[in-house]
This record gives sequence, C-alpha cells and structure tokens, in this order.
Amino acid sequence: MGSSDNIPVSGQKVIVLLSGGVDSVTAFYAALKDYTVACALSFDYGAKHNAKELECARYHAALQGIRHEIISLDFMDRLFKSDLLQSGAEIPKGRYTQENMKSTVVPFRNGIMLSIAGGLADSLEATGIVIAAHSGDHSLYPDCRPAFMHTMNRAIQAGTGEAVSILSPFLNLNKGEIVRLGTSLGVDYARTWSCYCGQELHCGKCGTCVERKEAFVQAGVCDPTKYSL
Repeated sequence: MGSSDNIPVSGQKVIVLLSGGVDSVTAFYAALKDYTVACALSFDYGAKHNAKELECARYHAALQGIRHEIISLDFMDRLFKSDLLQSGAEIPKGRYTQENMKSTVVPFRNGIMLSIAGGLADSLEATGIVIAAHSGDHSLYPDCRPAFMHTMNRAIQAGTGEAVSILSPFLNLNKGEIVRLGTSLGVDYARTWSCYCGQELHCGKCGTCVERKEAFVQAGVCDPTKYSL
C-alpha cells in the first residue's frame, strides 16, 4: 500500500490534509466514503489566502463531525521566500504554466506538511495520509509530482516502521475530473477557496482562479464562485 496504490481498503483509518481548497475538500469527502477519517489536518503557514482557506476547512470538518487540527507553521512566512506568503511580493496574474507563477512556490511545503502528518497519523494509529495533489500541479510544484510522492511515501513508511503510507488518489486526475467527482459526492464548492490573493472575493485573474474557472467548465458543472472580475 503506498502512493502508487490507492485502492481503498474498507475500514482503513486515515487522516486527510484539508486546506479548504477545491482539491482537498473533494479528497476529504471521497475519504469519508472510502475510509474511516480520524482527523482532518490543516496548516496555517502564512499564506495570503490562509484565513479564507481555513474558514472553509473548518466548515467542512465541522459539518461532517470530524476532528480538525490546525497546526501553525509561522516560520515559513518568516524564513521562506515565496510570493504566496504574506512576506512575499504581489501575487502574479496568469496561468499556472507561465514562468512568473513559479514565484508562488513555497519551498518543500508538502514535504514539511507530510512529515508532520506522518507523525500525527502514527500517533492516532491511522495507516494512511490522504493528500489531494493532482496532475495539474506537476509542472509548477516539485513537491506535487509523482516522483516526489513516491519517494516521500517510502520515507514515511520507513520512518513509521511501515505503519503509515501516503494516499494520493488524484495524482493522475486533472482538476475538472476532481470537480466532477466532488459534484457526485455532494461537495458544496461555494464553501471552498482557491484565490491566492485572499481578498473578500476570488480575484478571477491569478493562476488558481483561472484554473478554478476552467475546472468547472471541463466538468460541465455550474461554477458557484463569486469573482471580482
């Protein structure tokens, strides 16, 4: 069982990385169907949109009656270089595939979060960590790519005595396919957040907003998001 083997095991206890975005909320609802969810885990790492995302994460965890832990990683905002962070420059506009969007990468973010999740999962006697990395992330984020997930999975397995594995069910799906799945699960996408700018409404122009809009079109699903543009 590992990141390359995501066949649900009935009754398997897992924790879910729940940011509050489209992908993680969908993964959360899929995990509720496929596994026994011991905890939803979120991180406050100083991103410009953290407050908006965490509000959505709290909502869905509470709605489903699942334990929700939010862990502060404030050192990232102080020490790491990324325009996604409050300490960084303005969020660039454009598509994920554009060179300027690389400035939103937070160095080794998933590596740090998965390491913490591995310890928590082992402590809760959960055997899986569900993360919603998907194929659209691969070009921009090194720590979302299959090679990283497989290697990190082996590290967590080795570090927990083979007790815990990474489950990345969306690794070969695009965001449109994720939205289609979530819609079938009854996910309320109006209570999810994508925009990196973290303002009152989605800006409609940053990479995550563009990807969000396209995902609903690809899925053939009405987009409930309110955009400023």
